[in-house]
Amino acid sequence: MQHLRFDDKSTRCDRAKTDKFAAISSVWGSFVTNCITCYNPGLHITIDEQLFPSKTRCSFLQYIASKPDKFGIKFWVACDLKSKYICNVFPYLGKDPNRPTGERLSENVVMRLMEPFLDKGRNVTTDNFFTSLSLAQKLLRRKTTILGTVNRIRREIPQSTRQTDRNAFTTQVFSTSAATLTAYAAKRKKTVYILSSMHSVVQTDNTTKRKPNTVTLYNKTKCGVDVMDQMVREYTVRKEHGAGQSPCFIT
Repeated sequence: MQHLRFDDKSTRCDRAKTDKFAAISSVWGSFVTNCITCYNPGLHITIDEQLFPSKTRCSFLQYIASKPDKFGIKFWVACDLKSKYICNVFPYLGKDPNRPTGERLSENVVMRLMEPFLDKGRNVTTDNFFTSLSLAQKLLRRKTTILGTVNRIRREIPQSTRQTDRNAFTTQVFSTSAATLTAYAAKRKKTVYILSSMHSVVQTDNTTKRKPNTVTLYNKTKCGVDVMDQMVREYTVRKEHGAGQSPCFIT
């Protein structure tokens, strides 16, 4: 036996009209449910994207030039920081008709991934694709904080912080009722913006770099999904047969 099928091929075409993931959606749903119910994550959860290498012909195949494998299926993943365990995950299948009109894709992804873990006082770490002030406000209403880099073109970035001739190792802090924005010049002409709703006070260390505690904590908590992705590549479930034979995938 070369292939193991997880659904009824005779009804797949009908199901695919409303579910692009119909070929494996049944077993996939069971897998994700088990991930959520079988593990209680810690205080910090990391959210990021993962590109699973594949050249299968499908409507939601992605090409990302910055990834080691350029083609693949993109997944949105939430991982526990300490164990790198997958807490929640779902694939990106293109435009979602169920997403509320006017809601950013990034905010919708974070709220969907964090839904089982909200109202527990946890923190979520994100990169600049996801982080925004409106998302921080949504999460705070569910007793969850956010820590993440912010794209300099976001509206919440004050115009005065966007100068490019800033000296190295300088820090500016801006606060609102919902979050604190740290503008840290790690190098000359390179400023990093960190939005945090878990820090009411930003402090700098006593080293020559004068690094703020928001930046230090972000560096410690951003690696959850990246390490998980490395482990998936290192401990593959793909078993190669001898020459001339097709590979067998074991699930």
